[in-house]
Amino acid sequence: MKITEVRPVLAGGRYLFVEVLTDKGISGWGECGAWGFQRATVEALKQFGSLIEGLDPFRIEHIWNLLTRTMHFRGSVVQAAVSGIDIALWDLKGKAFGVPCYELLGGKVRDKIRIYINASGKTDDEAAANALALKEKGFDAIRFTMPHAKDADGRSYEPFSAVVERLERRMASVRNAVGMDIDVAIEVHRGMKPAEAIDAGKALAKYRPYFYEDPIPDNLDAMQHVIEECEIPVATGERFISIREFDELLSRTGVRYVRPDMCLAGGLTAGKKIAAIAESKGVYLIPHNPLGPISTAVCVQLNACIPNFEIQEYPMVNDTCRLDSEMKEPFEIEKGFLKVPDGPGLGVSLIDDIGSVFPYKGNYGRLSLHEDGSVVDR
Repeated sequence: MKITEVRPVLAGGRYLFVEVLTDKGISGWGECGAWGFQRATVEALKQFGSLIEGLDPFRIEHIWNLLTRTMHFRGSVVQAAVSGIDIALWDLKGKAFGVPCYELLGGKVRDKIRIYINASGKTDDEAAANALALKEKGFDAIRFTMPHAKDADGRSYEPFSAVVERLERRMASVRNAVGMDIDVAIEVHRGMKPAEAIDAGKALAKYRPYFYEDPIPDNLDAMQHVIEECEIPVATGERFISIREFDELLSRTGVRYVRPDMCLAGGLTAGKKIAAIAESKGVYLIPHNPLGPISTAVCVQLNACIPNFEIQEYPMVNDTCRLDSEMKEPFEIEKGFLKVPDGPGLGVSLIDDIGSVFPYKGNYGRLSLHEDGSVVDR
């Protein structure tokens, strides 16, 4: 069997899927995760496609090494393309052998995947009400995002004490609504300074947060200081693009959870390596998953076969899940768990002509500034 084509498919708000085709009529699907730069990633896919056409698609580790070690350049766009191709090759190989990807990786260690849902709200009361509604539907883990204060011009500004007080007020509202028999995580999107993150962590400790996600920008020394001082478990790593970054994070900090993005960090091949590094340190995985069906499916395949899986981010906000209309058969979810698909490869199928049904719009973020005109970390 030989690779004949690497075909990019842009779709929806920010999706980039990739289909790897072969001369035997079998193909596999992947997804690319540099969502702010998907058109640039398309060009990287075309470049890689011209290099790997004619190769044996079953030699996944060899191809992964070719694309990650023999190129002159690195970066999120390049690694997103590598990730999409790698995921597609695993899907293809699973289909060729008629088994799920997890069977190719040692077999299942669990039958279902615990998930958490995002409880959003413009106000504290709204977020609390949405969190309670999710609990009543059977979910026992939710996450809320710390919104950034903005003035009339769209600029961010808040005194130190106000930042901490606002985050504690949101956490208190959600915790009071749902009680202590449900896990509540906090997402900050790197929006705090270390001093703010430490003080906020101490204030939040009494509410027993599940994890504190990306409290500050990616800086290992500063992150270790936050971890030492803030008293609650920190989860980070969603922007990392190589196994070496995860190794440095795990070696130099006391992070309790790592968040690899399968569509950015190097695909399923990298995911298995990252999980093994973390396992040796007693650290658990919470894979990052803000994108589409393939992203979700590859996370599930990894989670099914590693011992140190913690919980899975599921791209559903309150009671709305966009994946259901993008797949031929939606994931099976019951009482806060997602059943591991037992079909071949990734075990999922996109709807036909997804790029036409959901035309690509592109979501490229925005430039963010503080009130004084300086740059806000995101």
